[in-house]
Amino acid sequence: MRLATLPCAGALLLALACVSSADAQKTEQVRVTKDPKAKKIDVFVGKQLFTSFLYPDTLEKPVLYPLHAANGTVVTRGFPLAPKPGDPTDHPHHIGLWFNFENVNGLDFWNNSYAIPQEKKGSYGWIKTDRITTTSSGPTGALAYHANWTNQKNEVLLEETTRFEFSGTERERTIDRVTTLKANTEVTFTDAKDGLLGLRVAHELQMPTDKDEKFTDNKGIVTVVKGGTDKVANGNYATSTGKRGNDAWSTRGAWCKVYGKMGQDSVSIAILDHPKNPNYPTFWHARGYGLFAANPLGEKIFTNGTTAKNLQLKKGESVTFRYRVLIDEGSKTLSAKQLNQAAADFAKKTVAVK
Repeated sequence: MRLATLPCAGALLLALACVSSADAQKTEQVRVTKDPKAKKIDVFVGKQLFTSFLYPDTLEKPVLYPLHAANGTVVTRGFPLAPKPGDPTDHPHHIGLWFNFENVNGLDFWNNSYAIPQEKKGSYGWIKTDRITTTSSGPTGALAYHANWTNQKNEVLLEETTRFEFSGTERERTIDRVTTLKANTEVTFTDAKDGLLGLRVAHELQMPTDKDEKFTDNKGIVTVVKGGTDKVANGNYATSTGKRGNDAWSTRGAWCKVYGKMGQDSVSIAILDHPKNPNYPTFWHARGYGLFAANPLGEKIFTNGTTAKNLQLKKGESVTFRYRVLIDEGSKTLSAKQLNQAAADFAKKTVAVK
């Protein structure tokens, strides 16, 4: 935290208050521990588990799961890996925090999961992590990996290099993610709704609704959730342009947050876009049922066909995406002023993928 220069010595009490606040929010040490046999890497901030990077062969993509607030509260949905009582069971491919896309050369990386029948798997892509390239601990923890975006024949469309940086204080947690995708063949990301950075939030952070919601899973099983019967959901969305609730969906913004009451605290999860990202500011694929995603490549869907964004890479070309995720818990939610400042700070940061 930066302290502003005080205009006069008479502001001593204010200065002391600022110093006290800075001390209270000092950075905690981050510890990154590897478990190669389980294909899992745990990230601790102080003594608290923050998240785990999971990359087993049983998952169709690597994920950060679960995510914890500073007080230990789990802010991501438990289902399907560790279901909690009352967890919604729609969209089994929504696991923690992930990064992929619905249409890459016609392959659907986003919707792939254990629920896809084997005879249909050929239409879906996998992201296979083949090596961890960096892990380090300290005031900021780091984790970097290499992965291949493949088809069912194990042919590589894209090589992914991703670097995470983790940090935290007594009430905040931060994830900076930088992902570079290099084309191993000519690749087209065809404009689609489902992408790119996705997060499935805990039940409490879903938006309450009086309307019935109908979900059809990948096996064709229909689930109807009756509106007004959910007494747990109390979340809401807000964006940098002032959109709230369901109005956040399909709009652009430098940041978007979901927030709500979890236990005694107000919990916020904000995703910050970066000015160097393609098609900045991103569109928000933010749904009341708990999907929270930043998708700069869904322009056709989000503008009702007015314009489209099809990203094409020739063999050897690459594209880089940068995002920051902030998780805050306390008596009040993060304000627009705080998030605007956080977005400005993030815009100045450059992180190399190593």
